[in-house]
Amino acid sequence: MDRDRLGDALEEFDPTPGERRVVVRQALDLSDSGRFEADTGNALTREEIVRNLRDAPDKRLPERWNWWLGSLAMAYGGYERFQVRTVSR
Repeated sequence: MDRDRLGDALEEFDPTPGERRVVVRQALDLSDSGRFEADTGNALTREEIVRNLRDAPDKRLPERWNWWLGSLAMAYGGYERFQVRTVSR
């Protein structure tokens, strides 16, 4: 997964630079883990991420990310470590 292309795709959610940076970092960690693909049978692409974040309640980017990861945690378990805890500026 390309960091810059994912970051550009996340601009749809009007993130602050810190929000964008932390969600991209968590998404890359999730991608590198292979967990999403193993659990769902789908590749973790920027399109997959954006599509799922669009379904989240209308909140800031980190909350949308955590909402989606919470759904994955309920379905499969073990996604808590990829959630956003803090956002730096």
